Amino acid sequence: MSIIQGNAHTSAGGGYQIERSLRFNSADSAYLSRTPASASNRRTWTYSFWVKRAKLSRQMFFGVYTSSTDVAAIEIESDQIYWYDYLSSSYRYELRTTQVLRDPSAWYHIMCVLDTTQATSSNRNKIYINGSLVTALTTATYPTQNLDGKFNTAVQHSIGTEGSNLRLFLDAYQTETYFIDGQALTPSSFGETDSNTGVWKPKAYSGTYGTNGFYLKFADNSGTTSTTLGKDSSGNGNNWTPNNFSVTAGVGNDSLVDSPTSYGTDTGVGGEVRGNYCTMNPLNAFGFASGAISNGNLNIGNGNGSVYAGITSTMRIPTSVPIYAEFTVTALGSTGPTIGITSNSTVANTAGRTFGDSANDWVLLTSSGNKKNNGSSTSYGTGFSANDIGMLAVDTANGKVWFGKNGTWFNSGVPASGTNAAFTNVSGEVYIGEENDSDDSAVWNFGQRAFAYTAPSGFKALCTQNLPTPTIGATSTTQANDYFDVSLWTGTGVAQSITNSGSMQPDFVWTKTRSQANDNFLFDAVRGVGKYIVSNSTAAESTVAQTLTAFNSNGFSVGTDNDTNASGRTFVGWQWRASNATAVTNTAGTITSTVSASTTSGFSIVTYTGTGSAATVGHGLGVAPSFVIVKFRTEVENWYCYHASIGNTKAILLNTAGAATGASANYWNNTTPTSSVVSLGGTTSAPYTYVMYAFAAVAGYSAFGSYVGNGSTDGPFIYTGFRPRWVMIKLSSAADEGWFIVDTARDTYNAMGTILIANTSGADNTSQYPFIDYVSNGFKLRKLWGGVNGNGSTFIYAAFAEFPFKYSLAR
Repeated sequence: MSIIQGNAHTSAGGGYQIERSLRFNSADSAYLSRTPASASNRRTWTYSFWVKRAKLSRQMFFGVYTSSTDVAAIEIESDQIYWYDYLSSSYRYELRTTQVLRDPSAWYHIMCVLDTTQATSSNRNKIYINGSLVTALTTATYPTQNLDGKFNTAVQHSIGTEGSNLRLFLDAYQTETYFIDGQALTPSSFGETDSNTGVWKPKAYSGTYGTNGFYLKFADNSGTTSTTLGKDSSGNGNNWTPNNFSVTAGVGNDSLVDSPTSYGTDTGVGGEVRGNYCTMNPLNAFGFASGAISNGNLNIGNGNGSVYAGITSTMRIPTSVPIYAEFTVTALGSTGPTIGITSNSTVANTAGRTFGDSANDWVLLTSSGNKKNNGSSTSYGTGFSANDIGMLAVDTANGKVWFGKNGTWFNSGVPASGTNAAFTNVSGEVYIGEENDSDDSAVWNFGQRAFAYTAPSGFKALCTQNLPTPTIGATSTTQANDYFDVSLWTGTGVAQSITNSGSMQPDFVWTKTRSQANDNFLFDAVRGVGKYIVSNSTAAESTVAQTLTAFNSNGFSVGTDNDTNASGRTFVGWQWRASNATAVTNTAGTITSTVSASTTSGFSIVTYTGTGSAATVGHGLGVAPSFVIVKFRTEVENWYCYHASIGNTKAILLNTAGAATGASANYWNNTTPTSSVVSLGGTTSAPYTYVMYAFAAVAGYSAFGSYVGNGSTDGPFIYTGFRPRWVMIKLSSAADEGWFIVDTARDTYNAMGTILIANTSGADNTSQYPFIDYVSNGFKLRKLWGGVNGNGSTFIYAAFAEFPFKYSLAR
């Protein structure tokens, strides 16, 4: 058992460090309790904590209870924070956020601040999430001035349940928990924006605590007493009694190194490196019985009996980091859990897909020890018994995976030297997955507790500390908003400059009127200011001098034209940065092109003159683009799009709602783009002038892919490796409404769904709102709307980041 004590919170580099979190498992009825010796300040206090959600259900964060008509609580209900004080059948105050919190893959910082002495009612209680004041509230009943509330009275208070009324147990990881008695503080007392990543992070609290104040960091796991696991580190001695927690080594250990701060060196023993840890992902789970996913999403239990149940990990294994994990088989039914890796987005679903049937699945059948890939099962290891510990080592850089049991690798495998792997054909970035029948279960350990067996040399635990440093998002000068950003403005009818948040000089600006119907206008620096093409039209390029008048070092300027600056209208501008320099001649293709390219962000603007026959054109990216948009400039014609998920035999049109079409048209000469050129068929290389926008995927910043809808409010989860800023989705397998665009400037919290449509002139549309959550590692569809989640339909998407997953918080 790993025991870490003390108050070592500051690294040599000065960064604040949180050592441990406490896992609350609702099935264990786990909670902490304390009854203050006396009441203290009931009008003014601050409660601050960091939490990583697990089971998404109604749960209590902090509660106090005397009777059913005398209770106060901070809870999460319908995924909204709900804070209330209820006495004699009426609410003395009641706040409920409009925002929903349903991201189980990363940490939130939550603060509730009471100060009933304030003259202004809305200042008497406040909720903050990740350092920002919540202003969108579905319920807002404020306390009367100088009200003495229920919290801070001399009755039992509980963390993780409703006071002495033991119900609605918390299912989450929690750490860094403060109660400040007698002060109404702001988030700056407990956190700050990281100067490099731009992300909210914890910092040391340096103030006083008041009589009943406390600080719980859950760092001492030498026992489960009030002076160890429940110890108050404020100096007040206001210790809490842990109930139904375990610190015993093994699958039941609730003291983990899953932390909102990443630090440490991985020696392979597990339970040492701090960071946000991988778990299994309930947002990407299908077919499980109620309660089957538990213990912080590390225990994966039974399917519902009618279909196989499948789940994947919250983190995708990067190609540059070999990963080690362990799983304990806790129930071995007729089939046993199927364990392995996949480059598919799911391992099982209601359509009955079986893990191991795909060429992109590499799995172990625990009942027999056989391995399986592409539907073919072959002899490999030995079958498991209950409580056997499985070992999984994945080296995607070399395309290999190994399985073992109880300290021995099957087939004499040696992951450290790369020999005798179970599979040697692993390709791409993969997820860890598990598939269960109705009587199977397993418990995972990705390194958030000590491993039973030391990882092979060079293999690491799966957490944010061990993820590779992204090219974009790691430093103050390489934030995502230095390469892509969204700006909103209200027109004045008088020339004005529009600034962005990243001090970025854009080279490509896409503007759209939000408040009424008007065209989508696309400008770029290669063609020059005032020249636009319209994505919802086949029209040729136009020039209007008073539309976009300049590309500035921190945004762009608009003139007096109504299409970009009509007085009183609201607008959005999506902006991409290319080279910020004079475009250069590119001779890589058979057609000479003019290119402005950013190899860092994977974006280029290309202009060229067609030949009227098959040709190639250089794009300047140095890697193959995944998404290409081409438009005739001088002629009335469609917008042709290549998307890697559709392939090189079809195109999909940006200006229509139609499906991907036309092998006979030979748009891309049946040839996939290379690291230097895009191939063009006769249709896209006729003897006219063109503009091309080419996008390549950049880890942690941009993603282009596809998914299949399931027609459910529990829709597909799409892993991007970042928290999105902007997503565009299009049904590609059939005609539908069009290309839907959602961004975090127009929708500032989940659930989201204010759409603009690239192929129509329509204004901001909320008719399908809400339909999507942006989360720390991707996005999740939340509606059975056919435009984004029709059952069995295939959709393509393009997405750009707000923050890479290595640093992002839950949203």
